[in-house]
Amino acid sequence: MLALRLARGTHPIVLLRRLLVAAASAGVGFLLLCTLGYAVGHPAHSTGSLLRLLWCLAPITATVQFAVAVARTDPSTSPPRAGLSAVGLGPAHLTALAAVSTAVSCTLGSSLALLFFLHLRGDLSGLPFDGAAAGLLAAHQPLPLAAALTLLCVVPVAAATASAMALRPRPAEPSDEPAPAQPVPTGLPWGAALTAAGLAVEAYASKGTPDAPLPLPGRIDVLPAGVLVGWALTALGLALAGPGVTYLCGRVLQSVRPGAVRLLAGRVLMGESRRIGRPLGVVCAVASAAIAAATLYDAGATPHPVGPLTGLGATLVLGCTVATLLTATLESKHARTETTKALVRLGAPTQALRTAAAVRAAALLTTFAPLTWAVAELAALPLKP
Repeated sequence: MLALRLARGTHPIVLLRRLLVAAASAGVGFLLLCTLGYAVGHPAHSTGSLLRLLWCLAPITATVQFAVAVARTDPSTSPPRAGLSAVGLGPAHLTALAAVSTAVSCTLGSSLALLFFLHLRGDLSGLPFDGAAAGLLAAHQPLPLAAALTLLCVVPVAAATASAMALRPRPAEPSDEPAPAQPVPTGLPWGAALTAAGLAVEAYASKGTPDAPLPLPGRIDVLPAGVLVGWALTALGLALAGPGVTYLCGRVLQSVRPGAVRLLAGRVLMGESRRIGRPLGVVCAVASAAIAAATLYDAGATPHPVGPLTGLGATLVLGCTVATLLTATLESKHARTETTKALVRLGAPTQALRTAAAVRAAALLTTFAPLTWAVAELAALPLKP
């Protein structure tokens, strides 16, 4: 009840972010229900049903990542004040409250997905387009309710658990010890190794059919499993390497006798490398996969039409990753509020702060854009006819 009361009195921007989480959860829930409908309508094609379910892992992961980013920027997860702690709302209780709020938003989306799915099947009548996809969603077969509810619980449970793990209270540093020095992100070597391994696995898996391009979007059961594993390893590697690459961008900006603007921009990138680096790496992975897929789609002799479920899944992954990056950027800006106010009090020009922000954006774009293009070209090269 407290989570619902806070939702009623929250800021419109915060409420909009929660509604976006609910919309993403609804999209993923609809994809999972469509997979269940395919399994019910084609009981002999168990392998195809399993592959379709595995394809849903990408939008599920993107949605959970977005839900965690929204939970981190929620005002209810801010450091507790003395008054809240006095009434029993300490750090642990606020973490539980954020997890419950995330679960409520995702459950709302899953419920809408179930209603829309039943409407398209024709189980619910009295609305436009009633039963419009009855044949596609196996309306002639009874829907297993337990399986449907189990699939719809995946996103709320995963998002709530991930939010609780990300926002869990951590032990405070002793007050009589100096503050620890800044830890350099250590994931760059592992990220580079995983990216190289993913490209190598993809190249090896595509050696069996050198004259046949990858049929994209095509049928799921004809895609080589090794290629999909290679793409997954490449995406994981870019996500791990993102903080390290962002940190190096900050170091480069401060090299060769930097001025005040470059020094400020570089220090901010180094300090925020962990917060914005991973979402940047995920966006880089998704963009490189989209470029490679578009290249292979254009190179195919007989292009396959893009179906509605493929378009929905791609939109969910791309939209959630970009929204996660924007949310992490907003969180980084809020974390620098006190520092920015201190600089203004010391006489720093506002134009210099804006220029530093533009320099940070230009440095990240200059670094990640060629990296995205290079990974996309290397991923598509072994699969071209």
